[in-house]
Amino acid sequence: MQPISEVMTREVSVLSPDDNLTQAAQMMRDLNVGALPVCDGKRLVGMLTDRDITIRAVAEGKSPSDVRASDVMTDQVLWCFEDQTVGEVLQQMGDQQIRRLPVVSRNMELAGVVSLGDLATRQPAQTDSTLEDISAPVPPSRPSTGKQPTQH
Repeated sequence: MQPISEVMTREVSVLSPDDNLTQAAQMMRDLNVGALPVCDGKRLVGMLTDRDITIRAVAEGKSPSDVRASDVMTDQVLWCFEDQTVGEVLQQMGDQQIRRLPVVSRNMELAGVVSLGDLATRQPAQTDSTLEDISAPVPPSRPSTGKQPTQH
């Protein structure tokens, strides 16, 4: 089966852990995205979403220009390796109910991002059940704030 590296988006804009939330929100606006990987150099350390900014900073009354990405990012990041198969990654996305997944090399450097949209345009027959799994309702949960990205 085809490796995920053949369908992922390679040129990915990233944030530094020290970037403030104003910079992050402006980048999201300019790129028309709702999530950005946070990297220390090339190493993936977290993901920052528009929801993270809203819930963990704005709703708490914090000034976006005074809060760093690392303060509110999700640091328990789900990811996959660039040499995993499309089938494995689709299964992981369905099991974890996620629509985008950072792709890393075996030394944990960010190689790209794969989204359900990437897979739907390149592997449409395989994405139907994954979309059903992702869309199934689940009880709300709060992500932990440990410091190392983990794979589930």
